[in-house]
Amino acid sequence: MERGEVTPRTAVRRVPERGSHGPGLIDAVIDEAFICHLGFIEDGIPFVVPTIHGRLGDTVYFHGSSASRALRRSRGAEVCLTVTILDGLVLARSAFHHSMNYRSAMVLGRAREVTDAEEKLRALQALVEHVCPGRWEAARRPNLREFSKTLVVALSLEEASLKVRSGPPVDEDADHDLDVWAGVLPLEMVAQTPVPDELMKRQLPAPDYLKWPRPIERL
Repeated sequence: MERGEVTPRTAVRRVPERGSHGPGLIDAVIDEAFICHLGFIEDGIPFVVPTIHGRLGDTVYFHGSSASRALRRSRGAEVCLTVTILDGLVLARSAFHHSMNYRSAMVLGRAREVTDAEEKLRALQALVEHVCPGRWEAARRPNLREFSKTLVVALSLEEASLKVRSGPPVDEDADHDLDVWAGVLPLEMVAQTPVPDELMKRQLPAPDYLKWPRPIERL
């Protein structure tokens, strides 16, 4: 299977015109979002947990303690990973037509544990750089104890889809004459002033990379 190919599991059935399977569009949403949600089955019961992710090419990685139930259950299992970015509240004239503007990616596949040391280190770097670009070079590398206690799981982006809603509310024609404010309230995540750790041996200025912008591609 090649990336971008539609499968029965990734076909967008509800409002299909909002769907896409383009790898570039999917990657952009994955890269912008801070967290993903990982879904898996344990003893017939579905679980969904939030976690940090990082992408390298056509693979997305997530990590945690080697004792993590979610990661231990995910390795070698069929999982579902979702990423959602909320862009705005859509306020219609009727309660029925209220909505949200969003970008949401879904990835399906069999997760695998990363056992190769070089790939594992690259994945950990991708995770740190995803959260804060430039931080990997500034921070201490994982030592052997930390490295061994960290479980990294990979998921191919081969089977994935994207759904996007943008634009104004879609009201009934008869409601356009109602004396009700309608429109979109845009939303975005904004970084605030960094708060230094009091335990630093000396007070250092906040590094320039903390002023980074998230990679944003409006769709």
